[in-house]
Amino acid sequence: MPQTISMLLLETSRSNAGFRVHPHMAGTVLCSTFLFVWIGTKMMILAHHIKAFSYQEFNVYLFGKIFGKVANALTFIILFGVTAVMLSGTGTIFEEQLRLPYQLGIIISIVLCYLVMTKEISGIMFVNSLVVPMMLFFTILLVVKVVRIDNIFDIVGWQNQQLYNLKWFVSPFVYAGLNFAFILAVMVPLGSEVDDESALKWGGFWGGIGLGFMLLVSHFAMSSKMPEILQYDIPMAEIIRDFGRFFHVLFLLVIYGEIFTTLIGNVFGISRQIQSLYNLPKSWLVLGILLASFLISQAGFTSLLTYLYPLFGYMGLILLIFLAAQRMPRD
Repeated sequence: MPQTISMLLLETSRSNAGFRVHPHMAGTVLCSTFLFVWIGTKMMILAHHIKAFSYQEFNVYLFGKIFGKVANALTFIILFGVTAVMLSGTGTIFEEQLRLPYQLGIIISIVLCYLVMTKEISGIMFVNSLVVPMMLFFTILLVVKVVRIDNIFDIVGWQNQQLYNLKWFVSPFVYAGLNFAFILAVMVPLGSEVDDESALKWGGFWGGIGLGFMLLVSHFAMSSKMPEILQYDIPMAEIIRDFGRFFHVLFLLVIYGEIFTTLIGNVFGISRQIQSLYNLPKSWLVLGILLASFLISQAGFTSLLTYLYPLFGYMGLILLIFLAAQRMPRD
């Protein structure tokens, strides 16, 4: 069960931790948390019941044979796009936080990802067992150092402006849809391979609660630095910078670890889907996926995040709706 909790925490937080997230109010974070607990658990249990080998079988079961193919194509696009975004994110860490060349971060990540891809899910499990405890550590550190109980419910000027923007109402659903769309590649096989269904239920519950806690703390921490923190691509890293160089570098390693597991998970899902259709050598296929993602990553992290993530979020809403409506199969 601890591994299930860690996987859900890691997989659904990777688009948030350290990156540009704009929760307009704490209520949207609480709504997202509810969706993570409910839909995330349901996804893994459903995959467990139907013994889905990959997200392809899962989508076919969810949408039917005809629309399942469309869903698989959309999932493939989302996985590929998120891979490019995350690859670009590694370059941004090197450039913005370490003052090193943008391309150096991307190239190093490609080489490391290619080398560890042979480990597949076991490699992801190993890395997340290191990353998730550190994520929780920094969350507690933020609670102690940044978040103030006496003013967490204050609505500052930038938040008050968002009350008149209806986008805040749909943002938790779009955010949850985005996450569920690109965690399929890892969470579906995980749900299928775990034998104990109760472990999936408790893992999904505590994983969602833990993620919501981290999101809520990040919301309050960034709110205390608004609006000047918005100028950074990785705002949470700038907040941690105030804690000293040691904690700043350690936090960057945690962020990089999350991105790295994302790259492995996405490339794993993409390569498995392509191999199910075409008999291609895995090593060359992985290399081709990484090189194609490299070309897209040249658009820049902020540009990719601004345009691709909202688009993928609305696409993921379709998955969210079908998952919510789907009944569990009887044993």
